[in-house]
Amino acid sequence: MPNRFTAIPARPVPPPGWLAAAALPLADGFMRVMLSRPAGGSLRTTWVTPATAWLVLATCGVAAALAAVLAARAVSTGAPAVIGATLCAAYAVGAAAVLVVALDQRRRSA
Repeated sequence: MPNRFTAIPARPVPPPGWLAAAALPLADGFMRVMLSRPAGGSLRTTWVTPATAWLVLATCGVAAALAAVLAARAVSTGAPAVIGATLCAAYAVGAAAVLVVALDQRRRSA
């Protein structure tokens, strides 16, 4: 039973705009890596739930901030901080791609 975190529109997903279309391969890859592949196989044909949108918004900001902190410390601590900063930055970019798709879906459905 859907609630406000999982409710999606009953209509089909609208076609993506140019920015969301460019972000779709990255967003789909991110969802696969996070073991959260949509039933339709792609976010092109599957709605992003409000819970997913809020989750990627929060984690994108945290991952980007952590990447910046680790990158600043990379000079003194070396390879572990560089690896951590790279992983956090990659996570932030993937989460941002999902957020772009989610916002585009909501904007085009209104």
